[in-house]
Amino acid sequence: MDWMASIQGLIGGVLIGLAAVWLMASLGRIAGISGIVSGLLLDRPQGDSAWRVAFVAGLVSGPLLLALTGSGLGNVVGQSGAVVGEPVAGVTTMLIAGLLVGVGTGIGSGCTSGHGVCGLARLSPRSLAATLTFMAAAIVTVFVVRHVGG
Repeated sequence: MDWMASIQGLIGGVLIGLAAVWLMASLGRIAGISGIVSGLLLDRPQGDSAWRVAFVAGLVSGPLLLALTGSGLGNVVGQSGAVVGEPVAGVTTMLIAGLLVGVGTGIGSGCTSGHGVCGLARLSPRSLAATLTFMAAAIVTVFVVRHVGG
């Protein structure tokens, strides 16, 4: 077992939880990434952009800070010594996948962070159903890609 990876995962999970609690406690908002970004790009309510920009900047700056300090981003590709591997699909496929995820978060009224982290913590039955759906879709997708699609 890779204890360092486990500890890093634990620390990351605690930080995500603390960020979600802080956002709820300070602004009364759910830390759902898709809702935060869509509110920033599409809705634009008056006086509601500063915290959204700060939240997104925090999401982007964390990995950048690790990369700039030479800490790396962790072994996200499963190859010893690799940080970020080659994309497994072309730009077109990734754009289509991103659009499908965006449509899905719109249909599901939230994303994995909003439902899976915040909704489950609030014992929301709707978030439980959404999270189970996300997980089932991910499991089926991985099975099809790895075992059926070759």
